[in-house]
Amino acid sequence: KPRVTGLGMAALRDCVAFLRYARQDRNGVANPLAGAVEQAYIFGISQSGRLINHFIYEGFNTDEARRPVFDGALLHVAGAGKGMFNYRFRMSTEYGTYHEGNLSGSEFFPMAPVPQTDPLTGETGNTLARARKTGHVPRMMFVQTSTEYWSRGASLLHTDVAGKIDLELPPEVRVYLVAGAQHLGGGPHTPGICQQPRNTLDDRGPILRALLVALDKWVSDGAEPPASRYPRIDNGTLVNLETFRQQFPRIPGVNLPKAYYHPARLDFGPRFHTEGIADVIPPKMGPCFQTLVPAVDSDGNDIAGIHLPDVAVPLGTYTGWNLRAAPFGAEGKLSRLDGMYLPFARTAQQRSQLGDPRPAVHQRYPTRADYLARMTEAALQLQQQGFLLPDDVVAILDTAASRRLWEKP
Repeated sequence: KPRVTGLGMAALRDCVAFLRYARQDRNGVANPLAGAVEQAYIFGISQSGRLINHFIYEGFNTDEARRPVFDGALLHVAGAGKGMFNYRFRMSTEYGTYHEGNLSGSEFFPMAPVPQTDPLTGETGNTLARARKTGHVPRMMFVQTSTEYWSRGASLLHTDVAGKIDLELPPEVRVYLVAGAQHLGGGPHTPGICQQPRNTLDDRGPILRALLVALDKWVSDGAEPPASRYPRIDNGTLVNLETFRQQFPRIPGVNLPKAYYHPARLDFGPRFHTEGIADVIPPKMGPCFQTLVPAVDSDGNDIAGIHLPDVAVPLGTYTGWNLRAAPFGAEGKLSRLDGMYLPFARTAQQRSQLGDPRPAVHQRYPTRADYLARMTEAALQLQQQGFLLPDDVVAILDTAASRRLWEKP
């Protein structure tokens, strides 16, 4: 028998509504938070971020008494996805990427929080339509890494489905790209299943702490959070694969992607999105939605987005993509959720020996003092803009000060 997974969203709605509004339950047991809840926020990473998006899309942000459930939502690395959270015999953990899971259906129209029409099907939609009808649209922050653009269709959150124009986001929504970060957060500088060592950028804690504070002030006090910061078509920071391949530096030994995730229009049958029942398995594949990826500078670092100090004052190239290595199969295909970190040469001589087109560390920052001054400036600027908290500024600069790239061997 199938699990009625949609009850999970109903339970989430009813539990929060009880804690927020009720004095006691039906058996007379007191609500321990009665009268204490001023606002309610929901936070999710990856699958749970997609759950939030689907929860709001399905209209669950209004309780059975027609009251709002959540006032704010912070969705991290959810891409443009929703999920199989209300479909018979489906797995809520399923999601699509270029090489794996691309028949899961985690990306389906509509994917943007504004009204739009699919020119191929004539279908119209808006992920916030049900919430807007009830007047219960929460303040929403979508925080993406570079990986979501390569592997999770993130551009469809803010472009048309043909990948031709930018959409105008509604005032309740912010979208942020953390430039150069990978889906899983900073990890070990080892290849794993990939061709290159994985991404070490520590983005999750610093960025999410600051944006949670900003979300709270936005909901509680009406203080506008930082403006959205993401790649766009109109300024050339959101591009197709051919343009990206022309931009990325030719680093010896580093292969470039030949393809990335374009979610397909999948047909599971006429009852799938109305009753949650799939009549066509596997689904019929229609044309793909057109996704785009972040443009990069001459170092290979993302041009648009929130630039943490380690990306604003780089010692290497940070990406949201990495390619699979031969021993693990599917050589050269995109690894599902991994990025990479490619350090610069330390000196001009080492750079020349390696044939690296990227200037060496000592060419960029002649002294340790030069480097730390620029890191300090970048960190304080992010703090002023609302993307870092003071404690995280201190921690980032402490780490920078521990680097010994200017000492003689």
